[in-house]
Amino acid sequence: MKKAVAGLVLSGFVSILVVGCGGSSSSSHEEQPKETVIAACRDFIGTDAEAITNIKMKAVLGKQLFHDKNLSLEMNQSCASCHSPGRGFIDDRVNDASREGIAPAGSLGDNLVSIGDRNAPTAAYAAFSPHFKCGTRSRVASQKTSGIADYEGFLGGQFWDGREPNLKGQAGGPPINPGEMNMPSKAAVVARLKTNYQEKFQELYSVDIFDNDDAVYAAMSESIAAFETSDKEEFYPFDSKYDRSLSGDYTFSPSSKASLGKARFFSSDLTCAACHQLHEIGDKGEIFTSFEYHNIGVPVNTYLRSFNEVTKLDEGLLNNPAVIAQTEKGKFKVPTLRNVAVTAPYMHNGIFNELETVIHFYQHAKEKALNIKNDTLVEAINNPETGLEWGEAEIGDNVEHDLLGANDINLNDREVEAMVCFLMSLTDARYETLLDPNKVQNCGL
Repeated sequence: MKKAVAGLVLSGFVSILVVGCGGSSSSSHEEQPKETVIAACRDFIGTDAEAITNIKMKAVLGKQLFHDKNLSLEMNQSCASCHSPGRGFIDDRVNDASREGIAPAGSLGDNLVSIGDRNAPTAAYAAFSPHFKCGTRSRVASQKTSGIADYEGFLGGQFWDGREPNLKGQAGGPPINPGEMNMPSKAAVVARLKTNYQEKFQELYSVDIFDNDDAVYAAMSESIAAFETSDKEEFYPFDSKYDRSLSGDYTFSPSSKASLGKARFFSSDLTCAACHQLHEIGDKGEIFTSFEYHNIGVPVNTYLRSFNEVTKLDEGLLNNPAVIAQTEKGKFKVPTLRNVAVTAPYMHNGIFNELETVIHFYQHAKEKALNIKNDTLVEAINNPETGLEWGEAEIGDNVEHDLLGANDINLNDREVEAMVCFLMSLTDARYETLLDPNKVQNCGL
């Protein structure tokens, strides 16, 4: 039986102290990034040609570092191990906790023993997540029409709990995380870097950079972040069938299931868009996440925990050292829906294997919320993967019943299938071959 390193190991600390929102000292709203990557690159790109050239050179180095297994203790794991470019930048390696045909819910560590307790999030489109902050967000017009209030709370950051404010911070976490790449210290990482990259680091940063381990480690993190931020073809091509439909290069057949699913997704009758739509319909830079944090009542993944033997409850946002308010317990960052059809399993703990199950879970959550609000009995919806009742929320506090039960419309089986078809249309062109061809045909894609 594979054992996890005692509970959840945090890979780094947020470099800001926050006190409002259960945390932030600032409640100002920043404009969310749209089509241009310049907004997402604000840490790296300057206004002159030299700065832009420099980030490109750093990105070349960052790509090498992203794929370098020498940066793990046993030299068997790189960033790409848990974020495979061939599978939507998720971890598709098989381990003891894997289910047949599905990527593992928890990642295997460099020691080949520990298995994590969270589903490795995709690195694709991660560059568009704003810096972790406390603020407000105006929801799109269709959701305002349906009565969903604007969001107030934490936004952005990296990891499921936003514990790193940006990609540079995120990139520095895994190498010295004992449950991941398992290097004993920054100095140990720097020693490995010096062997193969000394000249390149000196060229891009400073000739005396190796006099300071912290400076080298920060440069490594920045270079990896530069790669993730600036390589459009790798990380954010915006070339799915949905994207191509916006540019006139693809047309959804009006009679197709995918077209029906698209209409239902964006409809004010449902609340999908409240958390998974950043801009108004038709915006070519739609990320399909709001970067908000919510507790939707996801159950414990008992299957995963039967392998990693973790017993501690995952408190989500409260695992972020910048957040102290109990009102944030159990909240996790809303993930992007881009490439969602090829990046199973789902939820922060990988508990669900199929998109249909995720949609049924939301319907169950809605039924439960309506039952709580209206004190009426509703028909139970069982988990279609197990045939059993849904488990209780891992963190029962702060489940957002008002949001989950904002409308009383349930999708029928045809509409659930149609919704999955639309989600398949959000797959980047390079990953379309990973889709089930029979489903693609059935969806009218």
